[in-house]
Amino acid sequence: MDSPDRPDRPDRAGGTRPRQPYQYVRSALAEPDWRRLPGWRDVTEAQWRDAQWQRAHCVRNARQLRAVAGDLLTDAFYRQLAADQAEFATMPMLLPPQMLNTMAVHAPARPRAFTEAFLADPVRRYMLPVHADRHPRWPSHPKAERDSLHEAGMWVVEGLTHRYPTKVLAELAATCPQYCGHCTRMDLVGTSTPQVTKARLVLRPAHRQEQMLDYLKRTPAVRDVVLSGGDLANVPWPQLEAFLQQLLELESVRDIRLASKAVVGLPQHWLQPHVLDGVHRVAAVAARRAVNLAVHTHANHVRSVTPLVAEAARALLDAGVRDVRNQGVLMRGVNATPEDLLDLCFALQGEANILPYYFYLCDMIPNAEHWRTSVHEAQRLQEAIMGYLPGYATPRLVCDVPDLGKRWVHQAVGYDRERGISYWTKNYRTEPEIRAAAGAAPLDRRHPYYDPVDTLPEAGRRWWAEQAAAGPAGSTGPTDPAPQPTTTPRTVPEGAR
Repeated sequence: MDSPDRPDRPDRAGGTRPRQPYQYVRSALAEPDWRRLPGWRDVTEAQWRDAQWQRAHCVRNARQLRAVAGDLLTDAFYRQLAADQAEFATMPMLLPPQMLNTMAVHAPARPRAFTEAFLADPVRRYMLPVHADRHPRWPSHPKAERDSLHEAGMWVVEGLTHRYPTKVLAELAATCPQYCGHCTRMDLVGTSTPQVTKARLVLRPAHRQEQMLDYLKRTPAVRDVVLSGGDLANVPWPQLEAFLQQLLELESVRDIRLASKAVVGLPQHWLQPHVLDGVHRVAAVAARRAVNLAVHTHANHVRSVTPLVAEAARALLDAGVRDVRNQGVLMRGVNATPEDLLDLCFALQGEANILPYYFYLCDMIPNAEHWRTSVHEAQRLQEAIMGYLPGYATPRLVCDVPDLGKRWVHQAVGYDRERGISYWTKNYRTEPEIRAAAGAAPLDRRHPYYDPVDTLPEAGRRWWAEQAAAGPAGSTGPTDPAPQPTTTPRTVPEGAR
């Protein structure tokens, strides 16, 4: 294997042999030693592997973070953290020990050096944002929205989004075992923050699930059901298994996908014997019915892929699920380079039995501009990672366009690079559009998506500043957008109550 720090090496003819743009070197996964952190010096391996211990010792505030980190983090860091929570945070703090332990793994045990490494850590950047992370001029895009994908407008019953012709998204919970700063469902998931009073699911879980099943019985065109939230790890297993068994009774359902970032953030949950026994029972029924049962998780950086994550994925596969797949989010400062993406994908595919699947452009939620990438940057990244992984394990970089859905980044039908506005079309109608057939938009309608303003040339940044100054009266259409409120909670369509 060529040394990664050498640009070339002699070949047999006496010349030089250029290196590949990316150099693959197999690296074994390693579980960071949690005992390096003062608050966990006496934590045993049995405790660390215990799901209830992990949940009970999640870090929910600065006081608890101090109890873990001791004097390793400086007072200046905590001031930055407090300022962000007061001014920008759209998600509450909730860090399982498993995730916190993957940050600043090799940092020296000296406050200034540790704090610098902690601030630079890519996992910290999206799990525990601080004030200095946010963009000073454009913390939010003028078109940012709480429900950035307009999912609630596509609810056919509460929590059931019918956006695509043959598949639905069922939100079974509004909580997670961890909260990511970039959460696309920040308007609904988690507890409120000083900036965001969260929307709430109204129905009791049993009633909501009953309505979902009733809709699916009446809509046999739906063959693919994604169960998400929130996170399925926060749905009590007996309740989740009962719902899955009822779902498997529907002849029309052919694919079921279970979404849980806890495979990465709290793998201990999926390693619990009673959970794995339940997965085995559900998978056995799915196999008899030839239904594809898969688990989708969420890893954004190679540092979060540890032996425990691999063990949880292997256990789920052994229990009978067809695949464990990863749906990450493309973020500046985290994974938006070919090297970071490929390092993560090789760790997932080669070491953890997790199939790289999608990387979404970070959605246009409030205060997320420092994470977001432009469409043309994503296009270059897609091209840069081609050819290294097996085809089936090469992730697709996708743009989730409001009112439209997922599109590969090269599917834009128009692109104004100066103003950062790309245009996209779709080949289907959402269920709400079909119900409102008289007002349904033509399929060739172009749906806009917006690059981060700070990535634009000077003329584009100036144009957006003029739009922001003009306010709503300055808006004349999708190519002349004006700021929209970012703190109005989602409204539930009348028919979905």
